[in-house]
Amino acid sequence: MATEEASPSRLIDQRIAALGDWRGETLSRIRALIRQAIPGVVEEWKWRGVPVWSHNGIICTGETYKEVVKMTFANGASLDDPKHLFNASLDGNVRRAIDIRDGEAIDEAALKDLFRAAAALNAARPARTARTGRG
Repeated sequence: MATEEASPSRLIDQRIAALGDWRGETLSRIRALIRQAIPGVVEEWKWRGVPVWSHNGIICTGETYKEVVKMTFANGASLDDPKHLFNASLDGNVRRAIDIRDGEAIDEAALKDLFRAAAALNAARPARTARTGRG
């Protein structure tokens, strides 16, 4: 790779293209829904190649595995999920995830509501400040 770093959005574009199958299509659709639901959402590239969407904190990640595309919501346990979209990582106290398998339908309206709820939760939390070590 060239010495200049690609932007996170460009890296996500490349990931989608490299997948070249249902996972890339699903990740692309999720990305579009996040952008529609949360104007100004920030795309990041973390943890050795994981797409991350943030707005006043992490909304969710978009991980791709052989059998699933996984959206892990950083604070999913604190979100109402009236349509029961969360179907993975249900035992934790903080995160929740949605695993999407090949051919599964996505309830786009409910997913966009969940993205908006995550952004609202992030906005309602006090801003984190760096610790200075002073008491």
